[in-house]
Amino acid sequence: MSRVQLALRVPDLAASVAFYTELFGTQPAKLRDGYANFALAEPPLKLVLIEGTAGEDTRLDHLGVEVESTEAVRAATTRLAEAGLATAEENDTTCCYAVQDKVWVQGPGREPWEVYVVKSDADSLAKQQGSTCCTGPGEAVPDEPAAAASGCC
Repeated sequence: MSRVQLALRVPDLAASVAFYTELFGTQPAKLRDGYANFALAEPPLKLVLIEGTAGEDTRLDHLGVEVESTEAVRAATTRLAEAGLATAEENDTTCCYAVQDKVWVQGPGREPWEVYVVKSDADSLAKQQGSTCCTGPGEAVPDEPAAAASGCC
């Protein structure tokens, strides 16, 4: 099974967790310092909440498709590259409290998309320098996904 991921940067993590708990009728699957996610079966959605700056509006951080295996990430990488899209691969990268393999592409409006598999839990939300994922307030999204080759969530 795969599911779409929507990652939002929110100004008040506690208020957002409370709201989405009520909206979806379930507790977060993961709740850590500055981070929460809801792994929903119906609708199939991974909602990621990343703590942003107090007082700012919620904004899109990135989009993704969670898949079941590294092989599925590799297949997506091949398919996207054959379609002529610039891809950036990240393997065994740690971010958003998980170790992941992923590939990044950008949509026509420069929105970052990842196809990824979670391989295991990790102890860090930390973003590795240059990654598209978890782009913080005021940080630029790289012009090409290749600039994001050492990554995050």
